Amino acid sequence: MATSFGLDEISIERLFESLTNWGRWGEHDEKGTLNLISARNVLGAVALVADGTTISLSRTISDEPGPDVLDPPIHHMLNSGEHFALHPESVPDIGLQLSRDFLGWTFHGLYMTHLDALSHVFFKGQMYNGKSSQLVTTHQGATVCSVEVAATGITTRGLLADIPRYRGVRWLENGEPVGPEELEAVLESQGLVPRSGDALIVRTGYWGRREAEGPSAGFDGLPGLHAACLPLLRKWDISLLASDAVNDVLPSGFDVMRMPIHEIGQVSMGLWLQDNCDLEQLSEACLSRKRYEFMFSISPMRIHNGTGSPTNPIAIF
Repeated sequence: MATSFGLDEISIERLFESLTNWGRWGEHDEKGTLNLISARNVLGAVALVADGTTISLSRTISDEPGPDVLDPPIHHMLNSGEHFALHPESVPDIGLQLSRDFLGWTFHGLYMTHLDALSHVFFKGQMYNGKSSQLVTTHQGATVCSVEVAATGITTRGLLADIPRYRGVRWLENGEPVGPEELEAVLESQGLVPRSGDALIVRTGYWGRREAEGPSAGFDGLPGLHAACLPLLRKWDISLLASDAVNDVLPSGFDVMRMPIHEIGQVSMGLWLQDNCDLEQLSEACLSRKRYEFMFSISPMRIHNGTGSPTNPIAIF
């Protein structure tokens, strides 16, 4: 279903070269586009808060299986409160009645809301800033470009590009792309002019459709941005791209790059990606206020040598 928007197998590889940020912030840089978020960006985002409404953009972490849940999260209880309800005077060896959980998950994939660090994706054996993929090892993890470089959090102005609302549909169909002209038109219709350091959040309606109709095998097709949008993201100096699917339209329409928003965005541009959001409540909040800009904040887990992190992004109005 994806159209080419003027790109072919040769020109898409040229995009990798023409959009690069390698060396822009120094040869040893590991932060990529997060360098675009200045103190002024943070203060400007805070200034957007008017009524104090906070909205989570995260899906609930659940161990419910599905065709798009390749590795279901594991959640079981190490201690529960059942015994203490029957024996309220009992005191365990630890000296405290309590409950404890065990959690285990693979957060990369099509289901869990997560942030991709710049060690997540490689192209031809390299990751952002020309670093070798050998620096992400089985034994140590991401020895460079770890999610730890975002440990202080990400706070900036968020812009919602609400594609289904612009088209007058409930959601985009699986495999349906968003091209650059439409992306520009959506933002213009919402009165938005992107600025350096902004976070761009693209709603395709995918999560709303999943909730309404049930899950499908995601790699068979997902709506998202076409690779032809990448020059716009570079031109606007977007610091972070988020979506209610995986940002890339699937299939991408290219053999050389299965997920060019990831491969060019992360490896060449150093663009941080937030996948698998729930943007339905945010869409309604923006519509009711007729305002599609807000304070946007993410606090990733400080995972040693982690290639990303589960997250709970927050929009604040």
